Amino acid sequence: MNRVVRLAFVALTPVVLAGCVTGAEVEQYSALDAGFSTVSARTGAAIGKQTVWAQNKEDAEALAIRVHALVHKKTISADTAVQVALLNNKGLQAAYADLGLSAAEAWQQTMLPNPKVSIGFFGIINPELGAYRSIEGLIAANILALATQDYRVGIADTRFQQAQYTAVLETLRLAAETRKAWIGAVGAFETTVYFNQAQDAADAASELAQQLGETGAMPKGGQAREHAFYAELTGQKAQARLAARLAKEKLTRLMGLWGADVDYFVPDLLPGLPASVARRNAIEMEALQRRVDLQIAKLELQAVAQAYGLTEATRYITDLEIIGGFESERELDEDGARKTVTTPQVELKFVIPIFDSGEARLRKGELAYMRAANLVAEKAVNIRSEARSAYTAYTATYDIARHYQNNVLPLRIEIEEQSLLTYNGMITNTFELLADTRAKINTILQAVSAKRDFWLAEADLSASIYGGGDSAGAGGGEAMALADSGGGGH
Repeated sequence: MNRVVRLAFVALTPVVLAGCVTGAEVEQYSALDAGFSTVSARTGAAIGKQTVWAQNKEDAEALAIRVHALVHKKTISADTAVQVALLNNKGLQAAYADLGLSAAEAWQQTMLPNPKVSIGFFGIINPELGAYRSIEGLIAANILALATQDYRVGIADTRFQQAQYTAVLETLRLAAETRKAWIGAVGAFETTVYFNQAQDAADAASELAQQLGETGAMPKGGQAREHAFYAELTGQKAQARLAARLAKEKLTRLMGLWGADVDYFVPDLLPGLPASVARRNAIEMEALQRRVDLQIAKLELQAVAQAYGLTEATRYITDLEIIGGFESERELDEDGARKTVTTPQVELKFVIPIFDSGEARLRKGELAYMRAANLVAEKAVNIRSEARSAYTAYTATYDIARHYQNNVLPLRIEIEEQSLLTYNGMITNTFELLADTRAKINTILQAVSAKRDFWLAEADLSASIYGGGDSAGAGGGEAMALADSGGGGH
């Protein structure tokens, strides 16, 4: 009986060993940080920031200390905000965990299903034959799993690559959102700063109107107009302060801060405009080469094609097992002596494709491939358009912001100065002076808005090249350094 059992295992050993993979192939999936080197390299090349995958309590504590040192009671720049978000955002850590799950799935596919063993006893407690009359032992191995392992491992590897690019995309998306949130927060506080200045001017105008009204030099309608302007400006200032606080809170949320770490500041003013815009003559080609979401779509097409190959390979046979074992039976001979007869067994188990010939599964595979191919083509068209749109917005918002800074705002300042001179010379009346002051305030606020729109467009331009934002991804901008003239910040 023992010899037969050994024969059964020896017969199945080549099947099991044939499904084994090398240690190097397994290691790329079984490492604790499997695939993360690709994520770190791609994100570093795109945004120049470090990202870390914290997998234990010690890693998390070290990151918390580092983040605290970066933000606590500090006035942070856009680059610092992005770095903190990449180190501290828990949603990003969850995305990295998805990468680990994909690696574990690929690791699982490198292994064959464990063989199934069954042992049966018959005629238990037989007075004449002993504890049992017969024993049967079987071991079954899935031959189809061995034959299709290359397909399955290939699909899992493609999905693993796709998970790496998805993690890159999530990293770029967070970086882009954080940079734009920093721009929004600083821009909101800059608006508040100018509302404070405007309110001071409006307060002076309202007081002057009251004094002139007392002397009879200004009618009640004119006085009411100036008082209303001051009251409206007070409300707008309160709205601006609320918007600034909420914008900063959004930035705090993206950086994953809480507790004492929320005690940080942002500058009062956005950086000034650069001397010129970056020229990108091949923006479409650059985006097609670097967009991470396009790489994900291509890998999806590859995975669908591999899955179709597996479906075609298993069209007729969907289950195939080889079963080997023995049956050992005790019986009494003519002399009444007990003897044991052992019989080897070999079985082949498979499904007969009588009703399901696999045509429907093949058709589903073909349609899935066509769908993925069209989605890749659509993605490429959209990326070209997004890159052109982002570059157009980048150059146009720069021209608009520069126009306000170099043309409109200087004219308004000059008009107000000349009105003040002529007013002192009793040439211009009070109404014209106050109207010019209000116009200057509006122009300043429009210039601030135009400058903020440019920096947002600059972030979207980088997003259109690398991926990760609403239409693309991560913001760039070494120029988004801390504005030294921004005061103490908020």
